[in-house]
Amino acid sequence: MCRLCLIEIVIVSIVLVPPTTAGQMQMPAPQPPAGQQQNAPAPHRPTMQMAMPGMDMPMSPSSALLMEESSGTSAQPRGWAMPMVMTQSGNWQLSWMAQAFLVDVQQSHANTPPGALKRGGDKLYSTNWGMLGTRHSLLGGTVMLRTMLSLEPATITGRRYPELFQIGETAYGQPIIDAQHPHNLVMEIGAQYAHPVGRAVLNLYYAPVGDPALGPTAYPHRASAAELPQATLGHHYEDSTHIADNVATAEVAWHRVHIEAGGYYGQEPGENRWTVEFGPMDSWASRITWLPARDWQAQISTGRIHHPEAISPGDEERTTASVEYASGERAASLIWGRDYKTAGHYAVNAITAEGVLPIAHKNILTGRYEWSERDELFADEPALESTLPQWFDISAFTAGYTREICSRHGADFGIGANGTVYSMGETTARNALTNIYGDHPWGASVYVRVRLKSSSDAAAIHK
Repeated sequence: MCRLCLIEIVIVSIVLVPPTTAGQMQMPAPQPPAGQQQNAPAPHRPTMQMAMPGMDMPMSPSSALLMEESSGTSAQPRGWAMPMVMTQSGNWQLSWMAQAFLVDVQQSHANTPPGALKRGGDKLYSTNWGMLGTRHSLLGGTVMLRTMLSLEPATITGRRYPELFQIGETAYGQPIIDAQHPHNLVMEIGAQYAHPVGRAVLNLYYAPVGDPALGPTAYPHRASAAELPQATLGHHYEDSTHIADNVATAEVAWHRVHIEAGGYYGQEPGENRWTVEFGPMDSWASRITWLPARDWQAQISTGRIHHPEAISPGDEERTTASVEYASGERAASLIWGRDYKTAGHYAVNAITAEGVLPIAHKNILTGRYEWSERDELFADEPALESTLPQWFDISAFTAGYTREICSRHGADFGIGANGTVYSMGETTARNALTNIYGDHPWGASVYVRVRLKSSSDAAAIHK
């Protein structure tokens, strides 16, 4: 165990080595044009000035649009102090983002049925990712190249980490139950081009690996989930397409409304998380996002996912709706997701409410409530599954605390813990659940977290 811990710490340290901040951009809030009153309403997404030594670079509406996004074309509330470091390389503006958690999880033990894979359990693991985006003006618009990598294939052994009542995807040819799969080495690699068209901005996005226009901001990027290392139980009903192949999206952003549509390859990533797969553009997605004020974002999206699960037949028709709030480092989200499964002719739903509340600069409180209809808890026992309801109502209540301990080399370090208690609802088959999970299932995690620091540059973008 000590050897594993040492390997994980070394790997996570490598992925999070921050870039030098020499030449880091300082971006004051935009000033009104000459003759305009100080309190006059500013136009939507105004041109901003980025002050650098010897340089005065305007941020165009197209560039500002791209900087609002952190997962595919999903927009963040402008009020969030997005944690990124910004540097300059020639005429390219570079945006660096990264974080990692080293987590030890302990859970009430589930009874593993004979012949089935082990459910739940205890484990030391690391969730982590790093992102680099580069922007450059081109032909009156802005081009952006972005890549996002994760070392979770190495820092999450056994192709999963324990999480009671979690379902989705496979490991070693068997369904993953009571556990969450790691992310791929390549979480995103894509290109965007945004160009003003009248008072609107047209944004074209293509990614061999990326995030289509379906669902809320994915949980690894979501401000309200920033201090929770584990995935949401509703992940495969809400935002599981955030790593998809052969993604193309067209977006029109006008005033406070963004309208998107596109296609992608629907099957979930394979078990070999080190490779990049590719398939035909057999699925579609569309989304409308509304940004009514600086601190708010709402979206509704729908799409069809062609054969997402390798061992499950049929397609999924997904609909999601969400509201996100972020102001500085305070954040909250309310998310609903619904999957209609064409093979079984039934639908399952999930609701997630979560938030982050910083207190006195160094203390962070976090919480998450989840309710979802779990429909594959016995997928590894077909004979038993056929005698039970199609799904079980599961609720999870999570509360956590993080303490910021120091800042070194451009990164913030924190230590924290969270605990989760589960409610299994009242169903005629509740005994089937209590036989496996007990009467009061629970989980607890302690962690060390490191994240590139928020810069004044990132905050200025969203003002």
